[in-house]
Amino acid sequence: MAAAKQHDYHIIDPSPWPIVGALSAFSAALGGIFWMRDAAWGPFVFWLGIAGILYTMYEWWKDVVEEAETGHHTPVVQLHLRYGVILFIGTEVMFFAAWFWAFFNFSLFPNGYEAVAAATGGVWPPQDIQVLAPFLYPLLNTLLLLLSGTTVTWAHHALINGDRKGLKNGLLCTVILGVIFTCVQVYEYAHAAFAFSGHVYGATFYMATGFHGFHVFIGTIFLLVCLFRARAGHFKPNHHFGFEAAAWYWHFVDVVWLFLFLAIYVWGSDFGAAVIGH
Repeated sequence: MAAAKQHDYHIIDPSPWPIVGALSAFSAALGGIFWMRDAAWGPFVFWLGIAGILYTMYEWWKDVVEEAETGHHTPVVQLHLRYGVILFIGTEVMFFAAWFWAFFNFSLFPNGYEAVAAATGGVWPPQDIQVLAPFLYPLLNTLLLLLSGTTVTWAHHALINGDRKGLKNGLLCTVILGVIFTCVQVYEYAHAAFAFSGHVYGATFYMATGFHGFHVFIGTIFLLVCLFRARAGHFKPNHHFGFEAAAWYWHFVDVVWLFLFLAIYVWGSDFGAAVIGH
């Protein structure tokens, strides 16, 4: 009895995944650098590091799921996990703030200084750029993400009220909508009249929207894992942090897309230029 745990905290077992993940990330970074410098062994080291990162993620998160399902995630532990997810989403906000800052720097001040004027031609969008129509595929994707926000909320409320069928159906609908969003964006990219390189408009557009598209892809995987876990009987009305974290992440992706749609697709298009007069 003297060795019994007298607190609500979870002291994790020794784990190899932090060091394995760190070494894998170092391998990927080193391989990527030397790949760009045309070293023959660069691609091998890069993909070896990526494989190590993916394997680490799978094994580490599997351990976390097992901890959650065996009672280690007490209310106190869940509270601190929530703090961690909030801080993580905060760092993601800073990432997107950088992409928005770059876009607004060029679009608001196309004649701001010599380097910007040379890159934009003094107007925004640049005269040689045929921008995407904001009220076609971008509007469709906006509706898809807004609808997905309602379906993931449906799944959450179903879980809280003990409706397992509603939980699984809501998650399935959200995953399907996420996949459709990604397919529409890939189609849009394939048919865009401008590329990533060669001009500042393509660079700012693809970095912002592509970074968001990557988040949608990751969030879809996150929700798909939650769907598999729900089918396996995981999650309870009062114990479902894994699902809650996925829902928070998905709502964050929704909100960022609304800003992207309004700022980059609408305001940054020919339509936006006509409205604001430049």
